[in-house]
Amino acid sequence: MGGGLTTTQPTSPATQAIADQVRAQLEEKENRKFSTFKAVEYKSQVVAGRSYFIKVRVDEDEFAHLHVFQSLPQENKPLVLANSQMSKARHKELTYF
Repeated sequence: MGGGLTTTQPTSPATQAIADQVRAQLEEKENRKFSTFKAVEYKSQVVAGRSYFIKVRVDEDEFAHLHVFQSLPQENKPLVLANSQMSKARHKELTYF
C-alpha cells in the first residue's frame, strides 16, 4: 500500500549504492561528469515499488535532488532515475517532485 514520504533520513551505504546506480543516467541527462557524487540524506515512499528522493552533493556547493524508482523485487528491473533537480543548495528540503 502506498503512503506519503518518510521524514528525512541520513544516508547509509545502501542509499549511496542506489545513488551510484543512477549516476550515469544523471550524467547523461545533464551532459556532464561529476567529480563528487555523495548522497547526504534521503526520503522514501512506498508505491508499486519504492521511490527514493536523495540529496546528492555534486560539487562543493551544489546539490542535486534525485527521484529514483525501484520496482518490485519480482519484476527484476534496474533502478530508474525518474526525475532530477539540479543546482540545489544544501539547506533546500527534499520534497516530492
